[in-house]
Amino acid sequence: MTTRRKFITNSLWATAMLSTNLSAKAAIGLIDNEFLISCRPKQNKRTFHSKAVEELIQEVKKVIKDDELAWMFENCFPNTLDTTVDFEIINKKPDSFIITGDIDAMWLRDSTAQVWPYISLINEDDKLKKLFAGLINRQVKCILLDPYANSFYKDLNRESEWKDDLPKVKPGVHERKWEIDSLCYPIRLSYHYYKETKDKAAFDSDWDKAMRLIVKTLRTEQRKDGKSPYYFLRERKCDTVTASFSGKGRPIKPIGLIASIFRPSDDGCMYPFLIPSNMFAVQSLIQLSEIYNEVFNDYEFEKECILFSKEVQSAIEKYAIAEHLNYGKIYAYEIDGFGNKVFIDDPNVPSLISIPYLLDATLFDKDVYYNTRRYLLSNDNPYYFKGKAGEGQGGPHAGLDTIWPMGIILRAMTSNSDEEIKKCIKLLKNTHAGTGFIHETFHKDDANNYSRSWFAWANTLFGELIVKLYNEHPEVLKSL
Repeated sequence: MTTRRKFITNSLWATAMLSTNLSAKAAIGLIDNEFLISCRPKQNKRTFHSKAVEELIQEVKKVIKDDELAWMFENCFPNTLDTTVDFEIINKKPDSFIITGDIDAMWLRDSTAQVWPYISLINEDDKLKKLFAGLINRQVKCILLDPYANSFYKDLNRESEWKDDLPKVKPGVHERKWEIDSLCYPIRLSYHYYKETKDKAAFDSDWDKAMRLIVKTLRTEQRKDGKSPYYFLRERKCDTVTASFSGKGRPIKPIGLIASIFRPSDDGCMYPFLIPSNMFAVQSLIQLSEIYNEVFNDYEFEKECILFSKEVQSAIEKYAIAEHLNYGKIYAYEIDGFGNKVFIDDPNVPSLISIPYLLDATLFDKDVYYNTRRYLLSNDNPYYFKGKAGEGQGGPHAGLDTIWPMGIILRAMTSNSDEEIKKCIKLLKNTHAGTGFIHETFHKDDANNYSRSWFAWANTLFGELIVKLYNEHPEVLKSL
């Protein structure tokens, strides 16, 4: 781990030196080809190498007309593999610990999303396949350690830097923020790994225990008896973190939905029934039922998962859709079961705008989604910001007037309009501040005022968008 930290720091320092020249040019929209030097670590300094990924990078680059866009793609798409992977064999099983970037911890959500763009290549590269199997194994360890935690350390004896949080976190846990999606992403990873490979080796007794613990935790957080063992208090002042009412969150009326105290941004929820995360849970429970049918022949647990998914889906359809004065029926972002609703979005995933990206088309109302989308991308959304540098969705996490590039990426990912996709690509190209990488946020009036220079999920997600366009809309890449 020490060696990796050292070379990544050096790599980022070199990138920063390169970006000093690029930023000034980016500010006026001019970047010459002479400045487009690879920002990737040298080959012998990368944390993982995949022949299939490297071949795809070269294949896609040939189609991209714009040199700066091709440069950004080559920097971003392999960023997870280049900088965040710690792979080894532990007890004769592959183990992959994947940090989020500038924080030396692994999120269940981020780690799955970071490798997700490579999943279609795993049958072409045995090393890559082992990386995925190793991540499944590592996530199982994390879930069994604490199903309410969202992020973990590789050293399961390491004390958290948030050691003052209450209740006190176990060794090996980085943060204990209860987020529904933290338990959905490992299911998404396992399910699609199996669908791609038909490899059942990862589905051992520990995996079975972890999945049953996931379902048990989701059931508990329906809070049908009004109770939950979970609470979260942080003594260090942070307005977006500590949940209200002694860390339990605002009151809810049990309606079949699952309570989530935190959003995928790691910010606290206003109302505990977080709708996009509940929608994700519906999808995940269906996927889990399929695995238990095909791999375990456990038809009883399969049925339990299906009935649970139907219960949550029914509650979404009944309680999460409301009539908007200007947009018709739209999805609320959060509700409490008493009739209170909040109409915003969080540009992380799951989000309302990412619904078609995450879910099967049968699991949401398309008309309601497109109404919701129109609302979210309008001035009626209090967190849609427009400025000199660009426009897009923001949220409370980084403050007012800050835009999340991930929201722009998901807007392009879920668009049916070539013109809208081109607009999004241009926004991303104009706001990387000369670094060649995607940041967590940037200020609406100054793209050089950004957060997180090393955010692997955002980088790889941008690469995923470009690959999607290569496969489905190559004319867009040729025309930019």
